[in-house]
Amino acid sequence: MIIARTFEELRAARATLGSIGFVPTMGALHEGHLSLIEAAKTAGLPVAASIFVNPTQFGPREDFARYPRDEAGDLAKLEEAGCALAWLPTADIMYPPHDSTHIQMAGPALHWEGASRPGHFNGVATVVAKLFGQLRPQAAYFGEKDWQQVQVVSRMVADLVLPVEIVPVPTVREADGLALSSRNRYLTAEERRAAPRLYATLTHAAQEIVAGKEVAATLHHARHELAQAGMVPDYVALVHAQSLEAVSGLVHPARLIAAAKLGHVRLLDNLPVG
Repeated sequence: MIIARTFEELRAARATLGSIGFVPTMGALHEGHLSLIEAAKTAGLPVAASIFVNPTQFGPREDFARYPRDEAGDLAKLEEAGCALAWLPTADIMYPPHDSTHIQMAGPALHWEGASRPGHFNGVATVVAKLFGQLRPQAAYFGEKDWQQVQVVSRMVADLVLPVEIVPVPTVREADGLALSSRNRYLTAEERRAAPRLYATLTHAAQEIVAGKEVAATLHHARHELAQAGMVPDYVALVHAQSLEAVSGLVHPARLIAAAKLGHVRLLDNLPVG
C-alpha cells in the first residue's frame, strides 16, 4: 500500500493506479469503513482511502479535539483490507493560507443534522469536493448509516457536475442491531446495553407505518420509547429519501431517520420504509 502525505507523493501514486474507487474517512476505522473498501474492490477498482479529521464540519462545542485518532492502527487495517493508496493530508494541505472557497449547501442539508449542527454539511461538502479534486476517483463509497450525508454529497456532485459516481453501501451493524460508528467507543457499558434500542425502535415504527398506522402518532411514540431507554431524542422523522423533506404519509422512496443523545454520544440511524 502506498502512503501519501504530500501532493507530490499523491500525484506520483495516482499516476500508477488509473481509475480508482475512493473511500473518504476520518479514521478510527471499523468494519463499516472496511465494508466500503470491500464494495470498491468488488467493483474491480484499486481502492484509495483518505484519513482526515475535517475541522470545518465540527461546531465550536463539538468533539473535534477528542475525536478518536489511531493512525498506525488505521493504516494497518487499510493494508490488510487490500487498499492500494492511503492519503493522509494535513489541515494546512486541505485548507492552505488564503483558502477562500467554501461550499454552501441547501436542499437536503437544511434540516435534521443540518439544523442541529449548523455549518456541518457545508464543511462536509467542501472537504469532499476537495478530496474528489485531489484523487479524481471514478466512484466514491459512503455508508448509509449517515444517510443525510449521502444525499448531501450526491446533491453536491450532481449540482457541480463532478465526474464521480456516489455509491451508497448498507449500514454494518453489531449483532444486536447497533449501527457501527467510531464514536460508539465513548459509550459506557450501561449505555452500550441501551444503544440498540434506537434501531429496535425505528424498526418497530417502520412496521407500524407500513401497516397503516398514523405517522405523527407513530413518531411521537418512537420518541417516547427512546426517552424511556435513557436517550434524549433530537428527531425521529419520516422523510423523502432523497430530498430529506418530512412527509406525513408513506411515499416512495421513504426513509425513517433519527438522532438521539445517549450520555455524551450522539447516535444516528435510519432505515428504508415500504
